[in-house]
Amino acid sequence: MTIIGKNLLVKLVEEQKCIHPFDYDLFDGDGYVLTVQKETVLNYLEHRNVISHEVVFTPPDLVGHLTAKSKYGRLGLSFLNSVKVHSGFVGRLALELVNLNNERAPITIKRGDPLIHIEFERREGDPSVYSGQYMFQYLNDQEAETYANLLPKLHPSLFTKDELEVKCKARVKV
Repeated sequence: MTIIGKNLLVKLVEEQKCIHPFDYDLFDGDGYVLTVQKETVLNYLEHRNVISHEVVFTPPDLVGHLTAKSKYGRLGLSFLNSVKVHSGFVGRLALELVNLNNERAPITIKRGDPLIHIEFERREGDPSVYSGQYMFQYLNDQEAETYANLLPKLHPSLFTKDELEVKCKARVKV
């Protein structure tokens, strides 16, 4: 696998809405830094699924990998479990976090604060697109419709309009 460089990532974001909305200032090295949808305070030992502000689409020939910003790791915030974004997935990410701060102090993540790095790696072999229950999670109706219309145009052999409409209706809602 090969990590997609910044120039290619910018092109993917602009052409395929891999990250939407996006801010050029949040491109970081060979990745992008995702922010959270709303301010969140995690108390000591509290676990929360914090939702990304950005919608992520992982093209079928790529896999997304997530790592937390070290700023938060140094405060004792631990990023659990989800370190991969499947090929073909579209939705906001549920970032599984727990506060393990040694001083047992709360940790605040403000809306718009850079939180999680996402890098995309090129996969080898045939694509196997995501087909689980979290497709289109936390998208509003307009966002879901946008991606349901876009994916069959970008990748007609992998996504059909009818299949995506069913997934839109069954999605985890905002």
